Amino acid sequence: MSHAAPEAYAPMTRAILAKLGYTILLPEEFETIAGEAGLERPAVRIVDERQIAELPDEFDAVPVVVLTGRHGVSGVDPRIVGAIKRPAGMHELYRLVQQVTEDTPRATPRVPTHLPARCCKDGKEWASTVLSLSENGCLVRSPEPLPLGTQLEIEFELPRSGAIRLEAETAYQLLPDMGLIFQATEARDRESIVRFVTQVLMR
Repeated sequence: MSHAAPEAYAPMTRAILAKLGYTILLPEEFETIAGEAGLERPAVRIVDERQIAELPDEFDAVPVVVLTGRHGVSGVDPRIVGAIKRPAGMHELYRLVQQVTEDTPRATPRVPTHLPARCCKDGKEWASTVLSLSENGCLVRSPEPLPLGTQLEIEFELPRSGAIRLEAETAYQLLPDMGLIFQATEARDRESIVRFVTQVLMR
């Protein structure tokens, strides 16, 4: 269910997500079909941060994804599971809704990891941890704040492949961690990640 204006979404985001099986409805649209479909409540609420106070209390158990500015959200509201920078793009929203609603999320396989990593931005380096990994991105736990839209480099080591250094952008929050999307990944590095993911899945 969407509690956000149409301009809070990137063009075609809602239409493409509907084709992928994630129909985003306005509250009045949900009420119309809920009885027919036997739905008591939505699976997820997508809420513009400026409308958080308007959420009805009876839906406290429904996970909330916030559409926000680049500074993300604080996590004070226990209903909030993640955040995406406005306007919400299809890829970022798909990834986050998958993580929240699916037992085995994503069309592109992602595997849980615990890989030591180094992040670098503007000449500053710090240790972090890659908690999950796919060929397109990773979930990272960082002691340093990473505002949404931040461009950085991340380096980690894969068994049998050695060190991989990638350019990335923070695309979403999965509290308390940050989702990175890899940018301009070289074919060799992408193949190394795919090989690693496949090996983990085959264990």
